[in-house]
Amino acid sequence: MVSPAPLAEARAFFVFGDSLVNNGNIYLATTARADSPPYGVDYPTHRPTGRFSNGLNLPGIISEQIGSEPTLPYLSPDLRGQKLLVGADFASAGIGILNDTGIQFVNIIRMFRQFEYFQEYQRRVTEIVGQQQAQRLVNQALILITLGGNDFVNNYFLVPLSDRSRQFSLPEYYRYLISEYLKILLRLYELGSRRVLVTSTGPLGCVLAELAMRSRNWECVPEIQRVANIFNPLLVPLIQQLNSQLGSDVFVSANAFSMNMDFISNPQRFGFVTSKVACCGQGPYNGLGLCTRLSNLCPNRDVYALWDSFHPTERANRFIVQQFMVGSTRYMNPMNLSTIMAMDSTTS
Repeated sequence: MVSPAPLAEARAFFVFGDSLVNNGNIYLATTARADSPPYGVDYPTHRPTGRFSNGLNLPGIISEQIGSEPTLPYLSPDLRGQKLLVGADFASAGIGILNDTGIQFVNIIRMFRQFEYFQEYQRRVTEIVGQQQAQRLVNQALILITLGGNDFVNNYFLVPLSDRSRQFSLPEYYRYLISEYLKILLRLYELGSRRVLVTSTGPLGCVLAELAMRSRNWECVPEIQRVANIFNPLLVPLIQQLNSQLGSDVFVSANAFSMNMDFISNPQRFGFVTSKVACCGQGPYNGLGLCTRLSNLCPNRDVYALWDSFHPTERANRFIVQQFMVGSTRYMNPMNLSTIMAMDSTTS
């Protein structure tokens, strides 16, 4: 593993997106939440934190690697005073690029609201350190945004003949999502973000919720997998075009599809026993519903690649973050996080 950056280089870290990067929505009255056991069973407190994980998820592991304190959820009452200067996690389970994604969940923080909170955050920091210093903190911060998967599994393919599937053919839907994602990324830039990691969707056809509903013979669902294979490559030219317009490598694409497929297609190489059964769940592949007290729970989370019907285990997330840090351009384009950290330490 890469050794964490020294604390002297710590920078603010902001997180936007969905349940893959949500650091705890226990402060939110929503049906899309992970605040009951056995979520958090391997977290230091052994208690649920709102993360959709047995322990840490991506933001917490990235914070370790960049030498920063863990980001707190924006709605946490502990996020005040000096803690604000560490950054904040605005992510919310179930949301997507589109406002109607996750319509079956109540009280989720959609992207426009996450950005409103980000503006509110900046006002709060300005009151502590002044406008110039607050702007510098945001400009120099690292940003992680993870969106897109729910726009397919919790929107277009949520039910047969969904509203969006009647409105758009799949090729039209890809184009529409990309055009809407462009607006989101430009808004992040307008709000002061200058180093943004943009993850692709994971291998949607291999998530166990899809296997439980649609799979034959333990195989990833071809039509859902094809969606990710078409949508994700559209993100790279989008980001290259954006960076070209802005005259700087503001946005970095992180190929979460390949990062996940590495251990899904060859779990034994990474020390996992299986990637075709969730550690916690019920039904086929333990892929139905969320993880609850009544779910089957594996005794050793380290040998499972997948924690529940949608999310990796902490150990799998550590392999993903390893590629964030030192991965080749196959995974991180135009550069990995270690390169970003080295570049920024010489210019700040």
